[in-house]
Amino acid sequence: MLSITYPVAALLNIVWPVFLGFALRRRYQLAWRLFVVGGLAFMGSQVVHIPLNIGLTVLFQQGFLPVPPVEYRLVFNAVLLGLTAGLCEEVARWLTYRFVLKSARAWKEALMVGAGHGGFEAMLIGAGSLVAFFAFSSALKADPSTLPAAAQAQLAAYWSQPDFLPLVGVLERVFAICTHLALSVLVLQAFTRRNNLYLAVAILAHAVVDATAVYAVATWGVIVTEGIVAVYAVAAVALILVLRPPATPSSPA
Repeated sequence: MLSITYPVAALLNIVWPVFLGFALRRRYQLAWRLFVVGGLAFMGSQVVHIPLNIGLTVLFQQGFLPVPPVEYRLVFNAVLLGLTAGLCEEVARWLTYRFVLKSARAWKEALMVGAGHGGFEAMLIGAGSLVAFFAFSSALKADPSTLPAAAQAQLAAYWSQPDFLPLVGVLERVFAICTHLALSVLVLQAFTRRNNLYLAVAILAHAVVDATAVYAVATWGVIVTEGIVAVYAVAAVALILVLRPPATPSSPA
């Protein structure tokens, strides 16, 4: 079944964000530019985020930064990874509104930006998963005994996952994009309400979600982690609705 669920999950992650974009466009008459710019903002954030995490790792390994005691290391890593993700992605969102989407100040436009931000992330994950599937499929068809021991272990681990696990990954992306939508609306408040405290709250919220996920998956496993992320997704949807402006007779939002 993994030979089916792996590629199906990968393709779903590539395709469904586009359908979300179509749904938002049709519902609110929005431009695709908002979706694309939101996606580019995510990619731009990773240009900083990935080297930042690599650099911090090297600094800890080389002793330039103090390493926490072993018993606190998981919590420390979870918090640090959450903070770097929140800082890079939410500042990228703020910069996008400030310098690229100067006229995008409507709640519905923030939804489209968030869909692009989270959608590009899901599509990149899906594309990477598809490449990995073909690579591991090719390795399986060859003689695994000719591979190094580490590669054999990796191959065995890949094909020993529960059949449903790849589809859980798709569900996780659905939950994640709810958070991205909410954070895009939240960061927009820094401009509509002229208060950058909303940016700080978005950074903190993003950090909490990511840190919790990192800690939970290492402690309680994937299923419990997805349950926690689902709760965050419900809270994100609630925030989106709270920040939604009253509808006018001439506008759906």
